[in-house]
Amino acid sequence: MISKIVHYAADAVLVSAVLAGIKRSTGLSVATHKIESNDVRGYVDQYLSVGEWVVDQGSAFMAASSYFERKR
Repeated sequence: MISKIVHYAADAVLVSAVLAGIKRSTGLSVATHKIESNDVRGYVDQYLSVGEWVVDQGSAFMAASSYFERKR
């Protein structure tokens, strides 16, 4: 049971990170302002901020690693 919860939580974080990557690369984002409930909107914003944090941490890790290089 615990393994399924961890699996679903990891999947949710990955989906949030993908949405953050799409936001960074295209400018498209989830229209949270259209969510009527303030509580639900707050939870969705927190969920999406987790993905932003994951993308930031992954980028920082890759920038510090010698296995990755920036090409422009």
